Amino acid sequence: MTAELSSNWKKLQAKIKAESASKPSAPKRKAADGDSLDAPRKKLKTNSAPPSKRTPKNPAKPKPSQPKSKSPMGNTQSSKIDLVPPKHGVSPSLALWAADNDISPESIAEAYGLGLRSNSLLSTDNPARPNEGLAPNVEVGKYVAIDCEMVGTGEGGYDDALARVSVVDFHGRQVYDSYVRPRERVTDWRTHVSGVGPKHMAKARTFDEVQGQIAELLRGRIIVGHDVKHDLRVLELDHPSRQIRDTAKFGGFRKYGNGPKPALRVLAREILGVEIQTGQHSSIEDARVAMLLFRKHKSAFDMEHANRYPDETRPKPKKTKGKKTKRR
Repeated sequence: MTAELSSNWKKLQAKIKAESASKPSAPKRKAADGDSLDAPRKKLKTNSAPPSKRTPKNPAKPKPSQPKSKSPMGNTQSSKIDLVPPKHGVSPSLALWAADNDISPESIAEAYGLGLRSNSLLSTDNPARPNEGLAPNVEVGKYVAIDCEMVGTGEGGYDDALARVSVVDFHGRQVYDSYVRPRERVTDWRTHVSGVGPKHMAKARTFDEVQGQIAELLRGRIIVGHDVKHDLRVLELDHPSRQIRDTAKFGGFRKYGNGPKPALRVLAREILGVEIQTGQHSSIEDARVAMLLFRKHKSAFDMEHANRYPDETRPKPKKTKGKKTKRR
């Protein structure tokens, strides 16, 4: 009996030991299994990091949250500059709208300041075309600027004679330019100032031809210029003083002159910041400068003109029609 108990007891102990030995191995397997399951989860966490943390590694690539307006110059913003309308004149759509509403191109240019920014009326993109005569396909508006170059005649060359005349429109576009053959014998060409010499007379037009063409251009229009009376004198033309805007007589420019009249080159330097007449004069350039000076101060010119000629700006009284009485 004792031998049986001892043998059974031994079997029971062996079974208990086997079970106890198998229990620690099971958690280890679970732990190992758990590690194998958790490992991909940890990798997924590292892969799901925000993309903004990786962007510093590649600074050339902009952040998704960065607005496009902050992109550096030279990319999309610089290409928009090419879409800006030309500085000279009026855009085609604006011109069509103005024509449909009976608004002059000058009024549109004045309202939008076209051609005034950076003195674009004097741009080298619009060079002078000497001795072209009347420019083709140019519709002249209400305002024109004129300038003449003169040579000397008579004893000592002190008398002035017309040798070149230029006309530009409100936008600074060349309307007319011609060399003129003087009717008197030239005793002083004044080439260092006038820029005109005997070589230009080969294709120069006669005085009568030029005078007739200029008279037609000026008729009914407002003339802009510097000391216009001298230009009209050598052209032997008259023009109503009410239709003249003279930069030499404008009250707002008197402070720039040492004498009664400021020089055009002084006004160009002090007001426009450009140098002109450093050598031979250009009548096209001088006419454009006069027009640009006028346009930059047009409101003051208009006010001074209204004060000088009040009758012209005063509204005319309306005519009252008498009442008709019925006959009975």
